[in-house]
Amino acid sequence: MDDVTRIPVGGERPYDVLVGRNLLDPPPRLLPGADRVAVLHAPPLKELAETLGERVRAVGVDPLLVEVPDAEAGKRIEVAAECWERLGAAGFTRTDAVVGVGGGAVTDLAGFVAACWLRGVRWVPVATSLLGMVDAAVGGKTGVNTAAGKNLVGAFHPPAGVICDLATLDSLPAADLAAGLAEVVKCGFIADPVILDLIEGDPAAATDPTSPVARELIERAIRVKAEVVSGDLRESGVREVLNYGHTLAHAIEKVEGYRWRHGHAVAVGLVYAGALARLAGRLDAATAERHRAAVAALGLPTSYPADAWPDLLAAMRVDKKARGSRLRFVVLDGLARPAILEGPDDELLRAAYREIAS
Repeated sequence: MDDVTRIPVGGERPYDVLVGRNLLDPPPRLLPGADRVAVLHAPPLKELAETLGERVRAVGVDPLLVEVPDAEAGKRIEVAAECWERLGAAGFTRTDAVVGVGGGAVTDLAGFVAACWLRGVRWVPVATSLLGMVDAAVGGKTGVNTAAGKNLVGAFHPPAGVICDLATLDSLPAADLAAGLAEVVKCGFIADPVILDLIEGDPAAATDPTSPVARELIERAIRVKAEVVSGDLRESGVREVLNYGHTLAHAIEKVEGYRWRHGHAVAVGLVYAGALARLAGRLDAATAERHRAAVAALGLPTSYPADAWPDLLAAMRVDKKARGSRLRFVVLDGLARPAILEGPDDELLRAAYREIAS
């Protein structure tokens, strides 16, 4: 196990996010007292899940490997129900636990399965994607998608700890690595501008998982999220700023049938949020344009088809930040100064979209 960074997440149930390389050899002891551990994993990570199962068996814990569909196909209530059936058949009790091995979709599912089983058992996300490390695995938000939209069914259920083994990123496809950086860029705009400086200064290093720059970006993004969620677990206040760029992003994902990478949708959503804030008189033009430049430097998309606007607007009206018929957007009043734009006029929304339409 290489040098480990521990990033604390506070609140009513504190835990640590562990960042380093080769953290699974052996895995940290985050689940004392568990007799059984269900290891949820997607098919591409079967070998890693089996290795983890062997290592927990070596310390006297019985692993139950549960394969689930990959990516967003696994974030369905039907898949969660199948997992609960497996837990029931194996006799899982309140002292047992769930581990999710994979990207954000798998850890979201694993956390939701754990939150509902016996009204809440311990769980640990082992994030194997950049997106999972800096976003989905941290903060205790769990859930599944429905036909009505993304993440509309879920629970707040903090994990016992989070494992971010940077070695798992070495084999991650370049497109997935870049997509995960969209969430890192978001953290730069809402809280830590040094992130933007690092990316703009050396985009190639930012996309190299073995570089010191990439590790610093990951740790900085996790610290941003840890600080926010420590004071607001249930998204009743300041945590809402973590949805910067996500209102349009979630709409794009729904319109695409969840075939787009989340990070690609977030990248477009960030450019849109910058344009919206500028047109609303909330943000200077240079910072708004910096959104487009930052995501473009990483090879991420900055636009979406013009004729998709009616469907996108309809999808945004079901966004979980909406209040009744009033849309709410996280915007910037300046760099690292997030705020809320509530009930914007439809023409303002349409004008901002024209600026990113292709």
